Amino acid sequence: MLRQYELVERVKEYDPDADEALINRAYVFSVQKHGSQKRASGDPYFSHPIEVAGLMTDLKMDVETIITALLHDTVEDTLTTIEEIERMFGPKVAEMVDGVTKLSKIEAQTENERAAENLRKFLLAMSNDLRVLLVKLADRLHNMRTLHFISSVDKRKRIARETMDIFAPLAERVGMYEYMREMQMLAFRELEPEAYDTIVGRLDQIKANAENQVESIAESLKTELGAHGLTADVSGREKHPYSIWRKMAERHVSFEQMTDIIAFRVLVDSIDDCYAALGHIHRKWKMIPGRFKDYISTPKRNGYRSLHTAIIHGRSMRVEIQIRTHEMHRQSEYGLAAHWAYKQGGTRPDGQAGWIRDLIEILDTAQDADELLEHTRMAMYQDRIFAFTPKGALHQLPKGATAVDFAYAVHTNLGNQAVGVLINGRNVPLRTALSNGDIVEILKSEGQEPQTSWLGFVTTGKARAAIRRYVRDKEREETAAMGRVIFDEIAGRLPVKIGKKALKQALERLEMEDETDLLVAIGTNQITDQDLMDALVPGSSNEMTALREFPRQDRAISIRGLTPGVAFQLAECCHPVPGDRIVGLRRQGEHIEVHTIDCLNLVSGVDADWIDLSWESDSEGATARIRAILYNRPGTLADMAGIFSHHKANIVNLKLTNRDQPFHTYESDLEVHDVAHLMQIIMALRASESVARADRI
Repeated sequence: MLRQYELVERVKEYDPDADEALINRAYVFSVQKHGSQKRASGDPYFSHPIEVAGLMTDLKMDVETIITALLHDTVEDTLTTIEEIERMFGPKVAEMVDGVTKLSKIEAQTENERAAENLRKFLLAMSNDLRVLLVKLADRLHNMRTLHFISSVDKRKRIARETMDIFAPLAERVGMYEYMREMQMLAFRELEPEAYDTIVGRLDQIKANAENQVESIAESLKTELGAHGLTADVSGREKHPYSIWRKMAERHVSFEQMTDIIAFRVLVDSIDDCYAALGHIHRKWKMIPGRFKDYISTPKRNGYRSLHTAIIHGRSMRVEIQIRTHEMHRQSEYGLAAHWAYKQGGTRPDGQAGWIRDLIEILDTAQDADELLEHTRMAMYQDRIFAFTPKGALHQLPKGATAVDFAYAVHTNLGNQAVGVLINGRNVPLRTALSNGDIVEILKSEGQEPQTSWLGFVTTGKARAAIRRYVRDKEREETAAMGRVIFDEIAGRLPVKIGKKALKQALERLEMEDETDLLVAIGTNQITDQDLMDALVPGSSNEMTALREFPRQDRAISIRGLTPGVAFQLAECCHPVPGDRIVGLRRQGEHIEVHTIDCLNLVSGVDADWIDLSWESDSEGATARIRAILYNRPGTLADMAGIFSHHKANIVNLKLTNRDQPFHTYESDLEVHDVAHLMQIIMALRASESVARADRI
C-alpha cells in the first residue's frame, strides 16, 4: 500500500504545482472515515482507495481525480455525505465522487429498477466528466486483482461476469486497452478456470520454445527498417489468454490450429514513418490478404490509431504486426486517460463523445432495467465496422449492423423515416448487413414509420431503443383512440349527457392522472363498463341492474384508421378482412382480438368481454389466407401467381402444405382490399384449368 508521502511524491513528479496539502487532507480523511473496516483479504479497507489513487498517478491524472479516487467509497461505505465532501474538497470533487459510486451495485443480470436508476445517474455523470469513468475503471481493476480473496464462488463469478459484460467494454470504448485486457484476463480466469489454465500452460510452452525465435523475428524487422533509415522499437508478445480463447470459439478451431499467437509491435517517430515501415515490410515479406487495417486514416471511435497487418515470415510462420507512433501507443494503452494528463495545459477531451451521446439518448427511451442494460451493452460492443454517407461522413457501427442501424446512427428521424437504402449504388433491403467501407444512402419518406419487424435484425442499442420508443408511443396513441370510441359508446348508454366536469370527477374516483390514461385502460379492458359508468354517474350501473335494464352495446364500434397489430390484433385463425362481420374479444391487459363472426375459435373467448366492431366503408385492406389445390403439372403455380398479379393482390407468404402425385396444396397469404376483392380472386382460381379447388381459410 502506498504511504501518504509516496502518493504525494508520485503526483509531484509529473505535476510540481500540485496542491500537496489538499492531497494530504484527502488521504487522512479516507483513512479516518474507513477506520477499522477490513477487506476480504484482511487488509485495511482504506488500502483499496489508496491503491486506486496510485493507479490514477500511473495515468498522470490531475489532483481532482486523485482526490476522487481516495474518496470514492466514503459515501457508500461510511457515514460521509456528499455535502461534507463538497464543503471540504469543493463541488467538482463532490460531483465526481457521487458519479463514481452510482455503478457500485449494478449487476449485469439484475431486474431491480434501482439498478437501472444507478446506471442512468452514472452514465449522466460520466457524460459530464469522463474522469468519473476513469476512476471507476481503476476501482474495478483493483477489485479484480483481489477477487481471489472472496470466499463465495457465486459472488466471484457474479463480479467477473459483470466485469466482462460492463466494465471491460467500457474500458475498450475509451481506448484503455491495458485495463480492458487485464480485466478480461482476470474475469476469464474466474469464469473459465480450466480453459484459462490450459491456454496459459500452452503459452508458457510456446514462450519457452520460441523465445529465441521471437527475438530473431523482432531483430529482423528492426534490421530491415534500419536499412531504409527508419529508427524503430520492435517488440513481440503472445496474445493474452482471453483473446485466444475467444478466437478459438469464433473460428471453431483448436489451439494447435491457431496461427497468430504471437504479435509484434513496431513504434516509430511519425505518421510518415508508419506508412514507410509498412511499405518496407510488405516488400520484404508476403502479406496475408484481408488482414490489413488502417486505423490511422480511419481511427476507431475511441480514438485508437494504428496500422495492422499480417505477413508470412521465414518458414511459413504467420506474424501479426502493429505499426504506430510512440504517441499513438500511449493513446492505445490509456485511451482518453492520456488526454486528461495534467500536462495538457487545461485542455480537456470532449466529455460528450459520440458513443456517450448515444448512451444518453438510450437513457431517455429505455422502459425498464433489463431494456436499459441490454441497450447499453449493445452500444459498448467491441467489434466495429466503418461505413460512409454519400458526402463522406464516417460512422462506426458494430459488426453485423444493418442499413437501419446506420440510419439511426446518422439521425433518429432518418431512421424513423427510412424506406429503402442504396449501398454502393445498389438498391438492397433495409435488413442488409453492412461491410467495411460501404457507402450508404438512406432513402426516406415522411409518411414512413418504424416497423416492429425491424427489431428482429437491428444490432445497435440506439436503433433498438428508438424503434421501441416509437412503437410504444404509437401503441399508446392508438390504444387511446380505440378507448375513445369505446368510451363514447359506453357513455351514450347513460341517461345523462357526460360533460368535462363529470369526466374530471370520474378520473379522481378512478385515481387516474389524465384522460389518456383512462382511454388506454378502456382500450386494454383494465376497467369494466359498469365501473366506468359508476365513475361517470355514481350508482348508475347498480340502479340499471336492479331494474333489469342494464344497457348493452347498441351500435358497432368502428376500427377505421387504426393499425392492425397496434391497438388491435387481427386473429390468425380466421384472417378477417374489410367487409366481414367482426367482433372483438377484450381480455384484461391485452389488446382487442378481432375475429369474424363465424370463427370457430370464438368459443375459446367465453371468458372475454365481447364487443361489436365494424370496418367502415373506406377501411384499408388486410391479409387473407387462401388454400388452393393445384394439379401437379408444370406451370400451374405460375398460373396461380398470375391470377394474384392480375387482381393486384400482393403475396405476403406462400407455403406448400401437402404434396401427392396428382395434386399440390398451397396456402397463400394475400393483401386484399376487402371481402369482394378476395372473392374475385377465389372465383378466378376456381375458374382456372390449373386449380382443382380454392377456398378461404
